[in-house]
Amino acid sequence: MRVDAEIMGSSLVEDATDLKPGEFVTGGEAWVAYRSGGLDASQYGVPGTENWGPAEIRGNAVRDLACLNKLETLPWDEWGRMQASYRGETGADYDGLLDAVAEACAADDPAAAVGLYATADLRVPLELVGR
Repeated sequence: MRVDAEIMGSSLVEDATDLKPGEFVTGGEAWVAYRSGGLDASQYGVPGTENWGPAEIRGNAVRDLACLNKLETLPWDEWGRMQASYRGETGADYDGLLDAVAEACAADDPAAAVGLYATADLRVPLELVGR
């Protein structure tokens, strides 16, 4: 079941406590669709900020992986290569890592999510965990 607490009580969707397919897209799902050419990354971001496009999708996919590892972060928390991604300084290797993140988030395989999360670029640093 997918829930979006941020839009509960609004008229954006019929039922924010049981979202239908397509009413909420995870970071990994958005990443896969972006990589396959199925979505315009410039439409994905945080209103009122400069955080839009592929870098925002990458960041959300990494945050999703953290959540699957029992570490919920804030939308503006950044670690690993996220800042470099926003500056356009990451390349094919990071995109490949994000492909693996999207796959691990979509799979019903907790061990895969835990194993990938152990990667230094993906693990939430201790200074963010303590807040």
